This record gives sequence, structure tokens and C-alpha cells, in this order.
Amino acid sequence: MGIKSFQGARKITQQNKNNKQEDFKVSDFMTRDLITFKATQSIEDVVNTLIKHKISGGPVVNDKNELIGIISEGDCIKQISDSRYHNLPMENSSIEKHITKNVETIDGNLNVFDAAKHFIESKRRRFPIVENGKLVGQISQKDILKAAMQLKQQNWK
Repeated sequence: MGIKSFQGARKITQQNKNNKQEDFKVSDFMTRDLITFKATQSIEDVVNTLIKHKISGGPVVNDKNELIGIISEGDCIKQISDSRYHNLPMENSSIEKHITKNVETIDGNLNVFDAAKHFIESKRRRFPIVENGKLVGQISQKDILKAAMQLKQQNWK
């Protein structure tokens, strides 16, 4: 005997057919208006931007908007700590040496629940989305939560 829903049988409507879980793509929930950084920016400039915009990190791009790395609060803290420990000035220190360069990206056509699995397995907070070599967006854990709540509104009634 199969498991029955406590809500009873669901009626298949045209709306339910159009809002399948497979339709919940990363590209539908990713942030497209990103705060990006350049490798030549100073640590202090990056820290001020992170604080001002209340973000924990962001993509680092070149002049062609190609992804070259990620800078995070942790990267900045490490640089500040090293600078203080070795008594070195930070005024002219760029982030280029401190960014994470081996960046894992996610395909914008990936289902958000498959993306959620990537978040769980990698313990990352954000994944950039690159198309044709250019940065087009970023998906965060919060974006995945928003997608799940939209699915709840459509299917978990």
C-alpha cells in the first residue's frame, strides 16, 4: 500500500503543470545586480564596501567582466591580521594576492534544489554564474531559501 497524502489527492491543474520543480532554475533566482571588485582594489576599500552594503564577499572581475576570483570577509580579516602581526602598512596593499582564485561556479540552468545540494556539500555561501566567459550573476544560500518558499506556496498548500 502506497503512502497517502494527509491532504488527500491533489488535482492536476494547468497551473501545477506549469510550475513543476524542474522549472525552478538557478537563473530565475540568482542576483544579477552584483557588487563586484577589481584585483587592484585595496583591502580597506573592499572592507568598506562589504560593510556599507552588508555583504560577506563578492566576485572579483577583470575589465572584460570575466571572473578571476572571490574575495570574502575572511580573506580581508586574514590580510588585516597578517598586516598587524608583521607591522606592515595596508594602504597600498591590493586584494590580488588574497582572493580565492580557484572558484567553483554553477550553471544558471541547474535546478535550484540541485544547487542546494552543492551548497550543502561544498559549505560555500555563494556561487557565481558565468555564461560565455562573463560573470552574469550569483546565487546565494538565501536565494535558495527564497526559491524553496515560492515552491512551498505553490505545492505545499
